[in-house]
Amino acid sequence: MTHYRFEALDDSGQKEQGTLEADSPRQARTMLRSRGLSPIRVRVESMVAGTGLGHWTQRRFSGRERVLILRQLAVLLGGGVPLDEALAGVAAEADREGVRHRLLKVRAEVVAGSPLAQALGQFPRDFPSLYPALVAAGEKSGRLAWVLERLADYAAAQDHLSGKVLGALAYPIVLMGVATTIVLFLMGSVVPQVVGVFASNHQTLPILTRVLIFLSEGIRHWGIWGLAGMGVLAWGGVHLWRKPALRLRWDRHVLGWPLVGRLVLSYDTERLASTLAILVGGGVPLLSALQGAAQAVHNRALRQALLEALERVREGSGLARALEVSMLFPRTLMQLIQAGERTGRLDDLLTQAARHEGQQLERRLMLLTTLLEPALILVMGGLVGLIVLAILMPIMDLNQMVQ
Repeated sequence: MTHYRFEALDDSGQKEQGTLEADSPRQARTMLRSRGLSPIRVRVESMVAGTGLGHWTQRRFSGRERVLILRQLAVLLGGGVPLDEALAGVAAEADREGVRHRLLKVRAEVVAGSPLAQALGQFPRDFPSLYPALVAAGEKSGRLAWVLERLADYAAAQDHLSGKVLGALAYPIVLMGVATTIVLFLMGSVVPQVVGVFASNHQTLPILTRVLIFLSEGIRHWGIWGLAGMGVLAWGGVHLWRKPALRLRWDRHVLGWPLVGRLVLSYDTERLASTLAILVGGGVPLLSALQGAAQAVHNRALRQALLEALERVREGSGLARALEVSMLFPRTLMQLIQAGERTGRLDDLLTQAARHEGQQLERRLMLLTTLLEPALILVMGGLVGLIVLAILMPIMDLNQMVQ
């Protein structure tokens, strides 16, 4: 059942407003007429008001939730279950109230006569433009169950890819956080207590120890202002980051970085190839497929190059030649697209390109983490070693004076 907000007139012409639960807008109007009311407007109530769960119902679908929804729908439709019953069944199996509520809203739109693609399009945060486009092609061709299965495979692959990237970077980030915490603790708490003993004796301290004391005093007395300054810088950085022109220049610059640039290129090329493959294979026209694939690419420079290629394709150019003009995309991708255009197997060869770039991404991730982990350990060990050395040097000088 879905919550609807209505406006209606009673027998005396007075306007009434309220909410009710129904399976579809049509059923909601029928229920109002049975009460002796003439409906003026019936619309789906907002998610927050309908569920009372606020922020948590608005949280977008996770990758796992999206895969599960698509897979269940594909199985049910493939087994001959009507679409509205399939949606109701999947909603009943949902673990989270927000997921259940949105699926029931999709079902209500379908029961009211809307195509599934149009119903999914009302939730762009949960189902990006790729999903409604491919579902529309599946509905048109009568292969909706097959399309949903392909979409489930695609969503699972993208979720797996994102998980690999996050998993590979998690350890270095945690290590960096631990190292920073240890250094700040030593500088702000341990160092003042130990080194202060030597300073009170008016002992001439080594330069390294004096630098350490200076930094420690700065952290203790000005640390809060330093954090405030970092907060202001972070706010300014976020504000600047929202400017498209700056983001575009930054993303173009990132592509030129050693190792990291190749990593970003492999990640977005895999997303581009796999998205194009599923759209073209599902019968979506090439221009629409390119538009959808551009939304799957994160790097702004690559996305702009893809949109420029779309215009060249619209003017009659081949896809491989249109992409080649930017000189940003891997040569292997160009060659496979050329072969696909010649043989009429573009979706198959795009799938091969996505698989190849996925393997390249894994190899580069492994190389990056292999280099990062020992480098971070060396930096952390070096900083702690310098702090310990700065503490020990006055002790060694004192021992020499005693001898």
